[in-house]
Amino acid sequence: MATTTALSAKPQSWTLAPPMAGPVVLLGRLLFALIFVMAGLNHFSSQAIAYAASQGVPLASFSVPLSGVMALLGGLSILLGYRARIGAWLIALFLIVVTPMMHKFWTVTDPMMHQMQMAMFLKNLAMLGGALLISHFGAGPWSFDNKTLDNHRGKLVLALSYLSRWATAFMNSCSALFNRASSRRCWSR
Repeated sequence: MATTTALSAKPQSWTLAPPMAGPVVLLGRLLFALIFVMAGLNHFSSQAIAYAASQGVPLASFSVPLSGVMALLGGLSILLGYRARIGAWLIALFLIVVTPMMHKFWTVTDPMMHQMQMAMFLKNLAMLGGALLISHFGAGPWSFDNKTLDNHRGKLVLALSYLSRWATAFMNSCSALFNRASSRRCWSR
């Protein structure tokens, strides 16, 4: 009898959220959504449309911007935690369609490009797994979907503004480092 009770009881970590759950989940949503928000904006450029057309994407001038809208809306939905399950399904649909069309590593003969395309394919599969988890479990604490946050919306907005400033500063730093590294390579030739 005691064994049955012990097996049916959920571990405490499944029932009670630790104090750091809110910030950690918010940071996780930010890091997950960042690639979709940034890449989604790129889907409206003529270069992205031309590249997709060269990869055999049908109706690229329509389908690439449409996929950008899906990535952008899904990413923002997950980031804010507003209707995050719907946003996660948008991201999942986006990845299911885009991954085999844009990362056909099985057709690439150059070994280096084969490895790169396979890594991109597997990265997309991992992100698909993350989207499916969000579609099942939701946005978690510190989200607009979390009904217990009715009195804490201001704190959530403040935390999101701090995270967005951090993300912007991080991206600017990465861009500056990339530009410095690129200029060194150009001068050293």
